[in-house]
Amino acid sequence: MILEALKNIRVVLGSKSPRRKELLAKLGIDFQVLVAETDEFVNPTLSSEEVVVDIAQKKLEMFRGEEFFESLVITADTAVVHKNALLGKPNDADDAFATLKPMQGQTHTVYTAVALAYRAKTRTFLEETIVEFYPLSDLEIQYYIETFAPLDKAGSYGIQDWIGLIGIKRIDGSYENVVGLPTARLYQELKDILS
Repeated sequence: MILEALKNIRVVLGSKSPRRKELLAKLGIDFQVLVAETDEFVNPTLSSEEVVVDIAQKKLEMFRGEEFFESLVITADTAVVHKNALLGKPNDADDAFATLKPMQGQTHTVYTAVALAYRAKTRTFLEETIVEFYPLSDLEIQYYIETFAPLDKAGSYGIQDWIGLIGIKRIDGSYENVVGLPTARLYQELKDILS
């Protein structure tokens, strides 16, 4: 079992996301969080899928020094795409409302790219989940934004919050992917990179 192997390996999560930290801990993995500031410039010539992969890989590059060679490093990036528009984190409450309002009663896609490095091996994978909202009223959207302050979340919402409890009609794919870290796929990829 890889949990045994991981007891002897320094695991680094290169993310400040509290949700990724919580999900990785639920896998039973001991790790430390180290955050390196990364340029998250979005290249307009890339597709949405390519953008999240590119950013996850840029984050991983920040840990390519000799001091991390024996470490297992995990970085990730999540994006929400609605009607071919890449929805990042909102600038303020008005921006969050303008993001959430058009998504009501419709589907959108959540992509998370995860990049891994261990010794000389690196790999990146992309997970995709389709999410459908029930139509929520303006008052419900405003209540969510005011009460849960989703300004640190791609697409202006967290599926694990109140809006997920009352507003999500269906998901097709990994729930944890929407939260920010596709744990089942990550576990499988860890088995591969450690073998």
